[in-house]
Amino acid sequence: MTQDTIDQLIINSPYEEPRQHWRYDSNTLSFERVQERRRASYVVTASDPSDIVSGELIEIPLVNLIRERVGEWRQRGYPGISGVTRRLLDHWQDDKDSSGRRFFFAQIEAIETLIWLLEGPSSDRIGISISTDGGPFERWCAKMATGTGKTVVMAMLIAWQTLNKNAHPQDIRFSKNFLLVAPGLTVKKRLAVLDPKSPENYYDEFSIVPVLLRGQIQSARVVIHNWHKLAWETAPTRSRRKSVVRLPPISDTAYAREVLGGNSGFSNWIVINDEAHHAWRRKEGEKYKSRTDSGERVDTRWIEGLDRIHRTNEIRHCYDFSATPFDQSAKSIRESLFTWIVSDFGLNDAIESGLVKSPRVVIKDDGIPSTAGFRSKFYHLFGEDEVKDDLNRRVPADTPLPDLVKVAYDLLGSDWQETNESWREAGHNVPPVMITVANRTETAARIKYAFDHGQISIPELCEPENILHIDSNVLEKSETQELGGTQPAKKAEREAESLREQVNTIGQIDKPGEQVCNIISVAMLNEGWDAKTVTQILGLRAFTSQLLCEQVVGRGLRRTSYDVNPETGLFDPEYVNVFGIPFAFLPYESPVGPHPPPPPPKVAVFPDFDKEEFEILWPNVQRIERTLSPKLQLDYSTLEQLVLDASGTPSIVELAPTIDGHPDPSRVNEIASIDLARLAEQTRFQTLAMQAASTLYQSMSLKWRYSAADLVRQLFCILIEFVNSDSVQIVPQAYSDDTLRRKLVIKYNLTKVCNHIANAIKSRNSKSIELVFNPAKPIGSTSDMPSWFTGKKWLQADKCHINRCVYDSGFEAKVATKLMASAKVKAWVKNDHLGFEVGYMYRGIPRRYIPDFLVHLSTDDMLVIEVKGMMTDQDREKIKSLKGWCRDVTQDGRFGNWHCVVVEQMHELEDALESLVPS
Repeated sequence: MTQDTIDQLIINSPYEEPRQHWRYDSNTLSFERVQERRRASYVVTASDPSDIVSGELIEIPLVNLIRERVGEWRQRGYPGISGVTRRLLDHWQDDKDSSGRRFFFAQIEAIETLIWLLEGPSSDRIGISISTDGGPFERWCAKMATGTGKTVVMAMLIAWQTLNKNAHPQDIRFSKNFLLVAPGLTVKKRLAVLDPKSPENYYDEFSIVPVLLRGQIQSARVVIHNWHKLAWETAPTRSRRKSVVRLPPISDTAYAREVLGGNSGFSNWIVINDEAHHAWRRKEGEKYKSRTDSGERVDTRWIEGLDRIHRTNEIRHCYDFSATPFDQSAKSIRESLFTWIVSDFGLNDAIESGLVKSPRVVIKDDGIPSTAGFRSKFYHLFGEDEVKDDLNRRVPADTPLPDLVKVAYDLLGSDWQETNESWREAGHNVPPVMITVANRTETAARIKYAFDHGQISIPELCEPENILHIDSNVLEKSETQELGGTQPAKKAEREAESLREQVNTIGQIDKPGEQVCNIISVAMLNEGWDAKTVTQILGLRAFTSQLLCEQVVGRGLRRTSYDVNPETGLFDPEYVNVFGIPFAFLPYESPVGPHPPPPPPKVAVFPDFDKEEFEILWPNVQRIERTLSPKLQLDYSTLEQLVLDASGTPSIVELAPTIDGHPDPSRVNEIASIDLARLAEQTRFQTLAMQAASTLYQSMSLKWRYSAADLVRQLFCILIEFVNSDSVQIVPQAYSDDTLRRKLVIKYNLTKVCNHIANAIKSRNSKSIELVFNPAKPIGSTSDMPSWFTGKKWLQADKCHINRCVYDSGFEAKVATKLMASAKVKAWVKNDHLGFEVGYMYRGIPRRYIPDFLVHLSTDDMLVIEVKGMMTDQDREKIKSLKGWCRDVTQDGRFGNWHCVVVEQMHELEDALESLVPS
């Protein structure tokens, strides 16, 4: 069904694969809400970049093929990956992520793809051919829109590689040597969070690594540079006159030693290029091009420098990250897309998933339409003749701005003023930010003069201390780090650093950029600039492509809040209002509407050392080893029934020819079928039992102290007895009564059968148990919790070592309040960022589970509380493992008595406290 306007822009969950998208129909000038994920693609415009009607949608076939393969691999449970990788994927996809914010699907899909390329079954990659830039090392690119969290994905990548290298030192696929290259000092400073040794590292802030493995990430060697560090061929020295002198070219070895420093003795490097569209290889016969269409400086020496590193230290893998991975040296957008893009979560997808602010462009006004047609003159302001001709002049700063530009500032400034007032009413003292992107330094100077002299009628935007005029030339000199020597140069260097510090701290409390609200820049701000307080953008330059529009608008897309609306399960929309940038995604979206909310306040959560009396300790159990009795038995009187659903086991599939990539069921005479029931007829129960016994043997042999043949024989007999017993129930009943169908369901659910029997055997036949602890920290403590910040709801925590209890639901808050008030409770803590985890198996995959609360009872017993709503099969496996963990730790005898309770209603908590601590 088509519609003239978009009534609900955010239509997908940020945590799930997009299921629908908006499609624009250029014939009817209307939108259609399509019930499928948008194909990976980009838009090429015929002439006018702002004309969406003439835009041509170009698919990216390689990405769409890889996306399909990775999705199938995900559904199959990630076959082929290492145990370490599985542990990380489970941790990243746990919907109770202890960082307080789940990872976006965009982030999960990007890291999944990079893992699949390295660890997925080789058969999955048949037909996948990734071309590269012609260099000596392979490049893989993750295309992620601004604001979708690619820095977090880089942290995931470093953790995945490092932890696997620690576990498998001889596996050359993995490394713990990382060279990160950025396009400038702004991005370089932002990437410091990827060094595990940084006090503000992402591994702690976003809980990238499970707490019990966090110490291992410290072995990563992380070197971070801006590309200018690679852009030299000789060793620089300084003469007595302080001038720079270049010596003859140095060897690759000396070059690598200069770039890698003390890590130059290591080989097998992982390179991560941030904003990788700046990193392009000069084509044969191509001349050096110092600037791109957007005015940004680029240099082929970035990649040429990596070539030198590769010759001496070997680059094992090179990962590119960019929102706009186009070769900026190419003649046309159509020719410039990186051919090694392997995953794509574009800006349209990010907008529809609510990961970024929605850019609202001005479409019409009550004046005379633009010379370009029906649109407002403010849509592409620079395209108006009266503006373009005027702003292209080299004139003094006191030259008046065109009248139309002044009107634009009054309109957009008024919108900023209303936003600012709403923020202050909400108690937020940091102002929203308006950005101007000018075409040249003379224009920027004229804009600055107009504000300084009150020619714009918004007083707050005219205050000198609120204006930041970014001199790109000064910043560029500081990027190269070649200032120095003479006194004036030192002064310029200090000015550049002061300017950069303001740019990097826009909107941050008690920082130099806190009160800046009016930014005037030439060309565009460096990628990586990360303020979340941008609410208005004015473009005063030519925009020759949608790519350039996306790059500039991207400066204002960071969200202020990541709280899900509990009624919709989606993010609420936030907006950035745009004048002068012909961004074509929403040509009919009105700029009128609610103002973006201020950034939510954040509070610190940390152990309060004045409350050490409430410290809680627990054993950091990695796994529990069991020695089995020589005679294995199942106790059918206590054995839980295994229910297998036949509806989840397909027995017949049909295949049809495809037309344009889609199956054509109309060609009935060509449809072939595969009937799995015929395979079941050929399979005896004894064969199934032998396959299952072999699988069980692999998981239980380490716990067996007797003959291996005897173990296999006993397992075989137990399996035959079990699958023929009433302890296996198949639904619907018709399948259970039909021997053939019963066999088929069991055959294709052997993993569930094996897991069920293994748990039953362990609990019934354990002769002794041994707790295996985390060697780095065998005993966990609330005092070890790292400080972290949150914008979520919280309670002041009494009788708790942690200063605050951050809760996920009102019911959790009630549980916490009850624990604080109960005389039966000596101390308690919400299990958040603590690292208390319990291992369990689900669908044959080892996983980790994070219970909700730890309680120290007045009897000195320990109680683990899980707060639950509706229970799923996976939840039941978690609870079963938690009960077993408490039983085994209690049996060990060194850690007191441990109990657990599942609380779905408050009376269940009250009953548990009463039974464990009678009045």
